[in-house]
Amino acid sequence: MDKRAAKQQRIENILLSLKKFDYLTRKQIQTIHNLKGDRNANRILNDMERYLHSFRHGLEKVYYLSKDGRERVKCDIIRKKTPQVQHFLLRNQLWIHLKCPSTWKNEVRITADKVSIVCDATFICNKAPCFVEVDVSQPMIKNKSKIDRYRKIKELTGQNFHLIWLTELDSRKSKINELMDGLSGHVFTLNEIN
Repeated sequence: MDKRAAKQQRIENILLSLKKFDYLTRKQIQTIHNLKGDRNANRILNDMERYLHSFRHGLEKVYYLSKDGRERVKCDIIRKKTPQVQHFLLRNQLWIHLKCPSTWKNEVRITADKVSIVCDATFICNKAPCFVEVDVSQPMIKNKSKIDRYRKIKELTGQNFHLIWLTELDSRKSKINELMDGLSGHVFTLNEIN
């Protein structure tokens, strides 16, 4: 493949990642697409400015698709700068931490009888479904309600699944583990996956 074709393929791949994950930091794009050093990653993303929008989130720059970017990869979802970006970034960081499972899907509705929940992501691991929940300082009562619905879905279906939680705060890990008693799962903190 000549250099020009390789460059176009890299642009396409980065845009497809943004289509799939909505928002990515420069560091996440750099990791996913093996862009080597920071200077190289910044140069590549600057060259793609026609296809991207960005904003600062804390110390990091966050990217998402512009109109031209959406048209190039046929993306119908319009994203804008949002205060909820941390939720997206945490979910994406967990995907990277879990070695980028190919079966990963974001925002999937799970239903059993009249019980329904939209999980933040789902993927298959060891032939069993894994459901992902990202806790960005939401009230613990809301987390308990979600866990109760997962428990009810397990009772109704008899299906074995693994529930993965990601929380920003180390202090919430033990409480979520306590709430999940009886369910197969794991709670990660942000410090564990960065």
